[in-house]
Amino acid sequence: MAETDVVASEGLQKLGYKQEMTRSRGLFHILFTYGLAAPIATSLIGGGPVTMIWGLILVALLTLPLALSLAEICSQYPTSAGAYYWTYRLAPQRYKVILSWVNGWLTMVGVWTISLSVTFGTAQLVVSGAGIYHPDWVAEPWQTYVIFLGVTAVASFVCIFFNNILPMLDIICACWTALGTVVILVCLSAKAASGRHTAAYALGHFDASSSGWTPGWAFFVGLLAVSYTFSAIGMVASMAEEVHNPAVDLPRAIVWSTMSSGQPIGVMFELIMGTKGGGFGMVIFGIGMFCAISICCAASRATWAFSRDNALPFPRVFAKVNAHTGVPLNAFLLSTAVQLLLGLLYLGSSAAFNAFVGVAVICLGTSYALPVAVLLARGRRGVEGAPFPLGRWGGLCNAMAVLWIVFAIVIFSMPAVVPPTTTSMNYASVVFVGFATISAVWYLLSAFGFS
Repeated sequence: MAETDVVASEGLQKLGYKQEMTRSRGLFHILFTYGLAAPIATSLIGGGPVTMIWGLILVALLTLPLALSLAEICSQYPTSAGAYYWTYRLAPQRYKVILSWVNGWLTMVGVWTISLSVTFGTAQLVVSGAGIYHPDWVAEPWQTYVIFLGVTAVASFVCIFFNNILPMLDIICACWTALGTVVILVCLSAKAASGRHTAAYALGHFDASSSGWTPGWAFFVGLLAVSYTFSAIGMVASMAEEVHNPAVDLPRAIVWSTMSSGQPIGVMFELIMGTKGGGFGMVIFGIGMFCAISICCAASRATWAFSRDNALPFPRVFAKVNAHTGVPLNAFLLSTAVQLLLGLLYLGSSAAFNAFVGVAVICLGTSYALPVAVLLARGRRGVEGAPFPLGRWGGLCNAMAVLWIVFAIVIFSMPAVVPPTTTSMNYASVVFVGFATISAVWYLLSAFGFS
């Protein structure tokens, strides 16, 4: 890998950055996704089986053009800076700084909230499992938050002090996820303690009466859960500077991750398996923990890259790579601190979790769409000679990707149930506007130093 690493480091230098991270990852370390359909209730309310099954297929097909578009751009500019750097390189000179600044903050809000949603979702898995054994116990918000702190602490400890074994852990995660999927499919299909529905029901039953929306709109609003599973495809780029052959492996990982991307509530497993032990065992806590480790690591790299370009306060502090751990420790701590503070919102409203999910999907989707839209608007200039070329299909893929994200922003800003209450309201727009205000103020104060 030494020769490949040298070539990758030289390529990074041409993009304007020096090699600081150790390249220890290959394709199979970044390829596999560990998806938890945490907001599954949204799909159940938005139609049930039809939304969950056919919605998954639909979103996968709609996400594929986006993945292909990102893969092409990423192969040309493989850096941990990701989407905001791609926007800078592709945009007209006059708009480079402002567009990349906006994209960078969209990326930051997206990676922080997606990481938060995973660690918080894993904490809710623990609460769900405990509820199986103690049906009368209802976790208080502060108790869920304390469990969330524990999950975050474990993930942080592994990411900081065991960075050298994370590539091996990624392989273990992939095997664990594959095994967990097989166990779920086999056990749930074989046991069915509460009875079985017909295949026609499983594949064709649609009931959105509890949502208050018209059937068609309820279906699209219910796609949030499956879209959430695909929302982090572009975060693969955050690990670009730790991959041996990023120009080749990153595009493959982005595209292939859309092909294989579950938090069913513990009670659902108990009903199907018929035993408390089976229900608790089927709540795949391990998948959630692995996912938390991976996403926290990627979020810290994105934070580090943005700091390196003088876009966050105290850039010299947060752009530093710790010599002892080999990780951007300060950036990791900043990313974690932001997530812990946002998690406090759950103490005020149980709807906060869905807000995290909604903000993550909207912000990451928009950050992905922006460089693709710029590429399309400029006649696809800037990707000539890309190692992962889309050729004559590039324009069509780019257009489909942008249209899907624009539509997704609208539907995922809607509440799952109408009329909305303080609990069911979708607060994604509130969090989004809050961060947008912070971004605008910081731009006015210091964007002259953004590089």
